[in-house]
Amino acid sequence: MQNTELLRARLPDECKDVRLNVSAVLGGESSLTPAQRWGTAVACAIASRNAELVRAIEQDALLQTGPKVIEDARAAAALMAMNNVYYRFRHMVHEPAYSAKRPGLRMNRLGQPSTNKLDFELFSLAVSAINACETCVQAHEKTLRAGGISEDQVHDAVRIAAVVHSLAISLEIAGSMSAN
Repeated sequence: MQNTELLRARLPDECKDVRLNVSAVLGGESSLTPAQRWGTAVACAIASRNAELVRAIEQDALLQTGPKVIEDARAAAALMAMNNVYYRFRHMVHEPAYSAKRPGLRMNRLGQPSTNKLDFELFSLAVSAINACETCVQAHEKTLRAGGISEDQVHDAVRIAAVVHSLAISLEIAGSMSAN
């Protein structure tokens, strides 16, 4: 967690809670495997759109897992960027005609990940939580629970999503403070 720690150390006192939470969700006890934990963190860093954070978390993840986990995390973030917009729209307009239409969006990687389907679903759930897509969150959570992933694992993945997203915002705060 060396690279993430360097970012964490730059956070101002206003973000002390975030500093502590980063250590807790990425370095503390977890119901997740290292691949689940770090794949979720990579996907969430990408979804949070902070290039510096993505680099740091990917470098730390590579030491804990392997390149296939990072590939799947990247793919999950990219697919959810598309799906979350599409399914959020369908949910928000409350127009049955749109829900009856075939999406026509390719998402083969969701069914054939490099690692395993449940981990990919977990990464997708976490990104969908960041992107606030209720339909996708519900669908991924249902698939995960039916596949044997525990409530604790789902909860831990969403905690990672919340903290990684908060870390991205905190880094923006730190950057704006140092620019003044």
